[in-house]
Amino acid sequence: MAARTAGAAPVVVVAHPSAELYGSDRQCLETVRGLVDAGVRTVVALPDGPLAAAAAETGAEVVAVTAPVLRKSLMTLRGAASLIAASAAALPRLVHLLRSTGADALYVSTLTAPLWVVAGRLAGVPVLVHVHEAEDAVARPVRAALAAPLLLADRVVTNSAASREVLRRSLAPSVARATVLHNGVPGPEHHVPVRAEVAGPLRLALVGRLSPRKGSDVAVEAVAALRDRGVEVRLDLTGDVFPGYEWFEQQLRDRVAELGIADLVALRGLAPSPWPAMQAADVVLVPSRVEPFGNTAVEAMLAGRPLVAAAAQGLREVVRDGVDGALVTPGDAGALAGAVLACAADWPAAVERAARARSAAEHRFSPTTYRERIADEVLALVGGRAPSSAGSAARRSA
Repeated sequence: MAARTAGAAPVVVVAHPSAELYGSDRQCLETVRGLVDAGVRTVVALPDGPLAAAAAETGAEVVAVTAPVLRKSLMTLRGAASLIAASAAALPRLVHLLRSTGADALYVSTLTAPLWVVAGRLAGVPVLVHVHEAEDAVARPVRAALAAPLLLADRVVTNSAASREVLRRSLAPSVARATVLHNGVPGPEHHVPVRAEVAGPLRLALVGRLSPRKGSDVAVEAVAALRDRGVEVRLDLTGDVFPGYEWFEQQLRDRVAELGIADLVALRGLAPSPWPAMQAADVVLVPSRVEPFGNTAVEAMLAGRPLVAAAAQGLREVVRDGVDGALVTPGDAGALAGAVLACAADWPAAVERAARARSAAEHRFSPTTYRERIADEVLALVGGRAPSSAGSAARRSA
């Protein structure tokens, strides 16, 4: 790594594996904003797409880079061979990028991009890995293998205590250096109040990937349960599937048809922003089976919508049961339907609770606080914050 000129802004490369606008992608964008605000020359390496355009608008430099990403679909002999071949081809490019930018530090936004950690080591660049995963449903040897790249990292940040606990059980040495930093989540530009009273169908929304992890199927089963209880309800599913998981969307559509609720459930596809779907809803559902943090739950609070979420992993840290919303057993469609019915049965109380949750979430998950703290974590790798961030540091002290 080339020596940095005295007084020059530090250079940080941010590596992210996707260019979409789901929760993890938007969180990476908040990190980029934090580094840019701190006076850092920020180079964002990611595939071309909507996130790349959004990152460029922050003042960061954007470089189109595609690197291998760990997916469950690669956990076969054939998949592993393909991953090794792709990694061998990509590694020299990643090392060259780090050296050519004069990077002082490397921020790897997810554990699913381990090749970047190796590249940082080979380029002599200190590395921070931000863990947004909590894969506790796989065998411990697999978890340990997935977490092993953290042994090469200089700093580790997790998005929840739940994620850190999974690391502790997977690879104990890594947790000693892990800092828990909850996500900072921006709210909508304009607040749209929830309906004061429900006239007509109760409008439900689930915003996120269509996947078993997110519980899209649980939400569909809950709609059928509500229909059977005589509740007039509609559900909008906003999101799409990972490539290779199209089977799940078809399975979901087949189940909707089988249950006879095709007129009650709409699959809207991917949207560039979560707010239209949230603000059109009466109640937001987050029925995830696996959820290391839960940006969507925070967004529901910021939208001022009554929230029903699964008590899964990081959602237990985000949603205080009975305070911010209702928590139910993951995978239990009957419990999900029952919590929705409880909201509808005492709508004024649900609306009042949602208003309090909105106010609390603005402070608990402040983007400004997150940006400053993540910049501090990254810049600790290069000996401190950039000179232009002294004002924000002073405000924090005050």
